[in-house]
Amino acid sequence: MTEIQKRALELKQERGAIILAHNYVDESLPGIADLCGDSLELSMKASKTNAKVIVVCGVRFMAETVKLLSPDATVLLPCSDAGCPMADMADGTMVEKARSEHPDAIAMAYVNTTAETKAHVDICCTSGNAERVVSSIPSDKKIIFLPDANLGSNVSHKLGRNVIPWKGCCPIHDKVTAEMIENNRRMHPGAVVMVHPECRPETVAAADVALSTGAMLKFVRESNAKEFIVGTESGIIPRLIRENPGKTFHPLLPELVCADMKKITVEQVVESLRNDTEAIVVPDDVASKALESVRRMLAL
Repeated sequence: MTEIQKRALELKQERGAIILAHNYVDESLPGIADLCGDSLELSMKASKTNAKVIVVCGVRFMAETVKLLSPDATVLLPCSDAGCPMADMADGTMVEKARSEHPDAIAMAYVNTTAETKAHVDICCTSGNAERVVSSIPSDKKIIFLPDANLGSNVSHKLGRNVIPWKGCCPIHDKVTAEMIENNRRMHPGAVVMVHPECRPETVAAADVALSTGAMLKFVRESNAKEFIVGTESGIIPRLIRENPGKTFHPLLPELVCADMKKITVEQVVESLRNDTEAIVVPDDVASKALESVRRMLAL
C-alpha cells in the first residue's frame, strides 16, 4: 500500500467516512474502498451504514443517487468534473417535451441520469432490472425509455414491448460491434463472450450473455468456464482476475475506457476528505421527486 493510500485510510477513519468505488474506476481506488460495485448497489449499501461522510469514486450521477438515499450524510465527489456523457443526453426539459408528445406513456429513466432528470420520470431502472421494471408496467402502455437507446431497444426486443427509445447511448459500449466479437472468437475459441446491455442490439445478439457489471461478476464466479471475453469498460478486469484465480479474461476491445470513471485519484480522495471537496447538494424539491421514482423501482 502506498503512503497516499495510507493517508486516505487515516482520514477516512478520522472523518467517520466510507469510500465507494465503482467497478470501472482506477485500480488504486478499490484498495482504499469499503464497498465496490455497480452504481445503485453502492448507493443502497451506503444507505444502510451510519457513515457521516460518503466519498464516491465514480461519476456525478452516482454521487447524486447516493445523496438521495443518504440525505443526512455529507456526500463527496472528489473530482468535480467526473460526469457521464450519457446522463447529459437527457435533462428535465427534454423529458417534459417527450412527455408532451406521448401524454399516455410511462417515462422510465435508467439510473445513469441526473437527479434532476429522475425528478421528471415515473420510475427508474438499472441495466440489471430493466426487464423486470418494464414487465411491471401494464402491457397496453407505451414506455419512454431514457437516455440509453441501446438498453431500451434490447429490452423492447426481448419483451416485445412498445418502448420509445431515446437518442442517447453510452459512447463506450456503443463502440462494440458484432464484428469485434467475431474477431475475438477467432482469437480465443471457446471463450465465453460477455457484453453489457448498453451495447447495440446486434452486438448483444452476437454475444453469449449480456449482463450488468454486477451480474458479470456473479456469472463468472458461478461459471465452469475458464476463459472469458469481456465486452465492457476495461476497469472491471482487475477485479475479475482478483476474484477468480485460474480463470483468464480478455478485453474485447482494450480501448473501452471511460475517461470520466478514471478521473478520480487517491490524491483527490485525500483532498476531498480534508476539505469536503465537491459536497453534493440536491435541492429538496428535486430530491423528493427523484427519490420517489427510485423508490418505485426498489418496491418491485
